[in-house]
Amino acid sequence: MMSQHIGYRRIYEAPIPSDGTRVLVDRVWPRGMRKTDAHLDEWMRDIAPSTELRQWYGHRPERFAEFRRRYLAELRDARHRDAVAQLREMASRHPVTLLTATRDIDHSQAAVLANWIATQANSPD
Repeated sequence: MMSQHIGYRRIYEAPIPSDGTRVLVDRVWPRGMRKTDAHLDEWMRDIAPSTELRQWYGHRPERFAEFRRRYLAELRDARHRDAVAQLREMASRHPVTLLTATRDIDHSQAAVLANWIATQANSPD
């Protein structure tokens, strides 16, 4: 079995060699970030939380547990199946860093997604 290394960071932080493949997981482009400065390998808009969920959450830490539950339900939906499979495949081959513009990185979709992919590494699809 291949091990998976998947992490998450803010897109505004300078890239480092250990980032591996850099994947933006926000639905909208980060404010003030030029595309040439992002050093992205991929922008996976379709794996981001729905607009409705993102707006409901509003990055309010007291809503994080419910946000996490709802986002994981979205990720299990058939509409996200291809994007999730693609991300799992990437992470099985080399390090992947999920990027987001969110200030509170530990209460972000990038954190939820990285932890979920890592825990699902040995589970069947």
